[in-house]
Amino acid sequence: MVRRRKQRGAFQRGKRVALVLLVLALFSAGAMAYRFYQIVYAPSVHVDEEDFLYIPTGTNYTELLALLQQQNVVRKIEHFDWTARQMNLPNHVQPGRYRIRNGMTNRELVAMLRSGRQEPVRLVLNKFRSAQELVRYVSNRLEADQTTLLLLFQDSVFLRSYGLKPATSLAIIIPNTYEFFWNTSARDFFDRMYREYERFWTPQRRQQAQQLGLTPVEVVVLASIVEEETNHQPEKPIIASVYLNRLQRGMKLQADPTVKFAVGDFGLRRVLLHHLQTPSPYNTYLVSGLPPGPICTPQPATIDAVLQATPTNYLYFCANPEQPGTHVFAHTLAQHKRNARRYQQWLSQQGIYR
Repeated sequence: MVRRRKQRGAFQRGKRVALVLLVLALFSAGAMAYRFYQIVYAPSVHVDEEDFLYIPTGTNYTELLALLQQQNVVRKIEHFDWTARQMNLPNHVQPGRYRIRNGMTNRELVAMLRSGRQEPVRLVLNKFRSAQELVRYVSNRLEADQTTLLLLFQDSVFLRSYGLKPATSLAIIIPNTYEFFWNTSARDFFDRMYREYERFWTPQRRQQAQQLGLTPVEVVVLASIVEEETNHQPEKPIIASVYLNRLQRGMKLQADPTVKFAVGDFGLRRVLLHHLQTPSPYNTYLVSGLPPGPICTPQPATIDAVLQATPTNYLYFCANPEQPGTHVFAHTLAQHKRNARRYQQWLSQQGIYR
């Protein structure tokens, strides 16, 4: 009987010990699970609603950690580091521009960086008057090195394989809105723009250019002058017709925008005699034919206005003082002189002397 009671007591103590051990095990497992949750699944990224993380090309994992610490992206860098190592991020660091949201977990951030799911940059390319202006704009928005990109637009050996020269390289820029990855290189940017140029120049457009006796690049050059002449779209095919008529007759274009380009002052409102005498291959008052290259990047609609120029006999045009932003056209030099005299008088009345 005594022995049986001892056995029951030992059994009860064993149960209590087992229960204690079970509670401790559950507590330990719960603590581990909670810590795992805090490290991997708890909100970690703290930014203002949304932000962007830029990872330069060539960045290694150690540099990535330093970047995250420097920009104070995650709450605890050691938690991010542990998660990243479990997900093998050190061997898969991808450069780029990443959209990060406030409250992202370490797991979400690591998964995005590891996969390279970066946010593209919307690049709005409008009017540029020089390769320098274009390159400055692009390099401020993409990783592409400014010096390297400018060299590509000025390297005659490099451009030769594209059928271009430094003076004509800007012709490949077709204004539009494009999407690029931030870490696009200078060469990749140039190649993309050339592909867009080739895509724009469809067989139909090339045939239209050929019928005008011009190459696609020459059409862009002429369109760049038309672009600078007016913002009034309905007039562009007529202005293009004037210049095409002058080219066909061997007359100098005498285009004021080319003088402004030669002078380096597109703000000129009144082109004077000394401006017309500026020595430059772009001054079409002195040089016959088209200038060596475009004086800006014309809109696609302006290029099409040249390709589909309105058939006319006009050889001259002048700004119309009665309807600013428009022009009056003339068949003869005498008509043109009367129109020009009226415009000059209007400029003087407005106090515009330059």
